[in-house]
Amino acid sequence: MPFCANCGSQVDGRFCQKCGAAVGGAAPMGGAAPMGGGAAMGGGTPGVAPASAGISDNAAGAICYLLGFITGILFLVLAPYNQNRNIRFHAFQSIFLNIAWFVIWIADVVVSIVLGHIPIIGAIISILLGFCVWIGFLIIWLYMMFKTYNGERIVLPVIGAMAEKQAGM
Repeated sequence: MPFCANCGSQVDGRFCQKCGAAVGGAAPMGGAAPMGGGAAMGGGTPGVAPASAGISDNAAGAICYLLGFITGILFLVLAPYNQNRNIRFHAFQSIFLNIAWFVIWIADVVVSIVLGHIPIIGAIISILLGFCVWIGFLIIWLYMMFKTYNGERIVLPVIGAMAEKQAGM
């Protein structure tokens, strides 16, 4: 049975079920895991990902916030990133942040409709409320991308705990 050159676990097909690396060529005889791979396999020590395997964890975490739930879902599906708990945390937190934004936006629309019955004051309050909600989420979004890219792990008050639970932390 072949062994993964990246993590050393046994492989049943063409890809490692543990780390997602492609397995090429025949397995070494004797049942021992290979100590290094060729240039195509990344080489190096088993259990240690090669340096050129993709983007860094910090960059992947920041990209999770870039397009909201779209990039969050994307990083939950992509093979090497969906196994990293830190990246999974940021992907779930990004999804939950965008869901929270959507819910608050709906509430803002409902409040605006109710305030629309008050002639001028209602319109002014409605516009200011919508602007404050938009600016608030813009600042949180930029802050989360910046801090995540710089290696800091920010846990948002309510949705952060849910994201940690979903990521298995």
